Amino acid sequence: MRVLITGGAGFIGSHVVEAGRQAGWEIWVVDDLSRGSRTHLPADIPLLVMDVRDPALEELTVDFRPAVIHHLAAQVDVAASVADPWHDASVNLLGTLRVLRAALRGGARQVVLASSAAVYGEPERLPVAEEHPLRPLSPYGLSKAAAEAYARWFGAHHGLEVTILRYGNVYGPRQPAVGEAGVIARFLAALADGERPVIHGDGRQVRDFIYVGDVAAAHLQATARGAGGIYNIGTGRAISIRGLYRLMQRVTGVEGEPAHGPPRPGDIRRMVLDIRRAQAELGWTPQVGLPEGLAQTWKWVRAGKRGPCAPMF
Repeated sequence: MRVLITGGAGFIGSHVVEAGRQAGWEIWVVDDLSRGSRTHLPADIPLLVMDVRDPALEELTVDFRPAVIHHLAAQVDVAASVADPWHDASVNLLGTLRVLRAALRGGARQVVLASSAAVYGEPERLPVAEEHPLRPLSPYGLSKAAAEAYARWFGAHHGLEVTILRYGNVYGPRQPAVGEAGVIARFLAALADGERPVIHGDGRQVRDFIYVGDVAAAHLQATARGAGGIYNIGTGRAISIRGLYRLMQRVTGVEGEPAHGPPRPGDIRRMVLDIRRAQAELGWTPQVGLPEGLAQTWKWVRAGKRGPCAPMF
């Protein structure tokens, strides 16, 4: 099966490439390398260095004729979206529109769209199910919600199967140590450098952290069984940022107290996802617990401090 993966040289996308390759997919990757790296990909995976907003993306799909497009290319930093909502909307909304047009021109039957729990805003109740109202607090959440709405419209009016995956907080090897979504990467990088990680706010914020390998597995299941649905991809388990830091200390063996900074605009206070729909309809359940996932990520961080890290294929 031919599959195009946008953002495939990035943190999550490269793990989707890895899982898809093992499943026998014929893969092309589109990535502008603003956050991704060619080193994340096997040498034999074609990489087209391209912005997803580029009209040339449509011509590429006409040539490649993918059956499925996994769209992960995005602006993912909440703080950056607050500072520059124009750029955030341009990448996340107009980029998605370009991908949807490309899917139609290239004859794709399905688009799997990477979205975010940020579309929900501050939850009325926990865990958050897919039917929860969408009330995003940041331009990032707004752009993701708008991209979802356009994708659903394309699906309804053009017969395109659109499957939406709303991620919790994804972490794991290859995650850049920047941005709110990279809190685990930033904390572990600071611990590896002998620095004090910075907790923004009081540290009582609650999150649902999902290991990147489990997210990649969800993409595979969405391709096989998604049927145009919307699915939360998390663990259904909550941990506070303070609790996360204490767990990191146990995993890494590094002592010391964190530093504290001011709360950041657009941050959600509490988020835990209800994943029962993904379990029932996709046959997907996360396999990697937080202690194990932190240990794997710490191993990767430490390897990077010793020298160049080879891709984990």
